[in-house]
Amino acid sequence: MMSNVTARLRCLALFCGLLLPLAVSGAGFPELERMTERGFRISAEARLLGDGGRSGEVLGAIEPELQLSPASVSKAYLAAAALDRWGPQHRFTTKLVSAAELDGNGGLRGDLILDGGGDPALATEDLWRLAQRLHQAGVREIGGRLVVSQWRFGPVECITTDRCEAQSRTANSYSALLSSAGVNHGNWCVNVAPGAAGGEPARITSCDSQSLILGIDNQVETRAAGSGTEFSAERVTREEGDVMLLRGYIARDAAPRDVYRASGDPARQTARTLLAMLEQAGIAVGQGYATSIEAPPATARNLAQVEGKPLQELLLQVMNYSNNFMADVLALNLADTPRANLLQAGEAIQDYVAGLPDHGPVTMLSGSGLTTENRTSAHGANVLLESMFHRSSLFPSFIASFQSPSNGVARFIRRGSPLFQDHIMLKTGTLNQPYAVRAVSGYFRTRSGRWGVFTVMVNGTASTPWLNWAQVLDPLAQDLERMIEAH
Repeated sequence: MMSNVTARLRCLALFCGLLLPLAVSGAGFPELERMTERGFRISAEARLLGDGGRSGEVLGAIEPELQLSPASVSKAYLAAAALDRWGPQHRFTTKLVSAAELDGNGGLRGDLILDGGGDPALATEDLWRLAQRLHQAGVREIGGRLVVSQWRFGPVECITTDRCEAQSRTANSYSALLSSAGVNHGNWCVNVAPGAAGGEPARITSCDSQSLILGIDNQVETRAAGSGTEFSAERVTREEGDVMLLRGYIARDAAPRDVYRASGDPARQTARTLLAMLEQAGIAVGQGYATSIEAPPATARNLAQVEGKPLQELLLQVMNYSNNFMADVLALNLADTPRANLLQAGEAIQDYVAGLPDHGPVTMLSGSGLTTENRTSAHGANVLLESMFHRSSLFPSFIASFQSPSNGVARFIRRGSPLFQDHIMLKTGTLNQPYAVRAVSGYFRTRSGRWGVFTVMVNGTASTPWLNWAQVLDPLAQDLERMIEAH
């Protein structure tokens, strides 16, 4: 399927190259344009907004219609589509339901089902609240199983190498697998602390419960104070389930450290975590846990529920921290068909973009932008930004999810003069394989207070040199500073 998509994209790019007029002068972007001499492909556009007849005045352009990979700038499309669909105050609901009867002694004579509602930010604290509310409802024992239902979506077929490899093992947190019933961004967390004396193993505890809820293979040795700390962590999936492999050493005086690694099965992770929460709440489960892709029975009644954070708060995490798990779970929620995959989620975003006049072609294979086969143009991205600017009820929540370089959470964007850092809000996108992508899109305010939008996408090839953010942000800052000063 991926090769067919790639072929269609190449045909689309060729079609656009033949029929669409492309600005190639680099006017307004003289510093950035120099990167084309090194073999990088660039689509860039900056223009003013919202000043009567002058609205839409182009200040700079380099092939603004060229279709390139936007990487995580794709998340701006997701944020706009999600706000358009649900509004800023929408919350996703997670429920505990059962079709079984409750006897007079607090016993549930059957299965307890967690109905995964697709909350991208479901966390241990939410599961704890569910357990507490179940206890408050009088339940003390589950005669059957704890069943985690991911009938809306999950397990979701992987379309990127990192996620496919994470089904068996991973040494990172960003390649988390996807489910409508995932918890803690699809990541296990363990705390690594020094042992009581040199030579002893490090102390490993769960971040989420009083007892360990995944397997541990601990070969981290405690060493003398001041001797330094260095250890690795890898999650592997064995017959008995997920196991965290820990190797290295930790100094006796080192502070405890939390370690996050993507789980091999997010629904199973949720089941094991909730099982621990039920145990801590004094609710016994008689027959263990299971996961399911079936919807709860129509006769199931609601025993407890918890609502997630408002969408506008979710978007802060999706955009500021470029959280791929949250982005793709949110995109999957946009698909109207149960058991949706990432391609269907991307199509839901494309359907939204189709309603934006003058946007032009767009291809979204994921809401996160993890795949280089997402495609848009600088002009198209600016059309999206301008459309949100004119939606008064949605724009505050939308722009709040962008970062200001002067106080953003990502340190690498704190570049350029104070004028640049204090006059723009942006979203960045980064990919390194199979070729380098550095993309940035957002809003700027000129000296006179006028609003503008800008998008720059720089794509490398197999033969271009290594690309870092300084090589893109430094010339971009100089070019945008001139535009901000001149207007």
